[in-house]
Amino acid sequence: MTMDNLIIRAVTKDDLPLLDQALRALSSDLGDAHPADIALLEKAGFSTIPTYYALIALDNNEALFGAVVFSPFLSTTLAATGLYVSDLWVSDAARGVGLGRRLLAHASRSAEALWGAAYLKLAVYRDAPAARQFYDRLGFLARDDETTLFLDKIGFDTLKGQA
Repeated sequence: MTMDNLIIRAVTKDDLPLLDQALRALSSDLGDAHPADIALLEKAGFSTIPTYYALIALDNNEALFGAVVFSPFLSTTLAATGLYVSDLWVSDAARGVGLGRRLLAHASRSAEALWGAAYLKLAVYRDAPAARQFYDRLGFLARDDETTLFLDKIGFDTLKGQA
């Protein structure tokens, strides 16, 4: 596999089955459940206010080799907008040739053009050392002054009821 014949482009509604395929493969690679479906991807990404943007990497035959999903993010302490990468997937066949880096670079350029993004943030699973090594090689740094917290659906609904 070489990078010469790969095209990275924005996902359209017609591409949602490909994006779904990539995200299902990522969930499988990580051992995660995957209840999301194409209807959710369409509603979240193609409504009046999209909650995510996505890019896919295809070869000349429209075979899927990678995908990245990202969203706007604001930091008042940095006084800047950024992008939060929620998902990055590269097929086994395309690993090791720079596609992950290229997908992140394209997402960064897209986010800069769309909302003026000036930084990138993401989370990596503790039990994914190869992914952590990949991000380390790109210059990502762990922030010791932050802890990622999560409020599940039950907690979220409880919190909403306290308004």
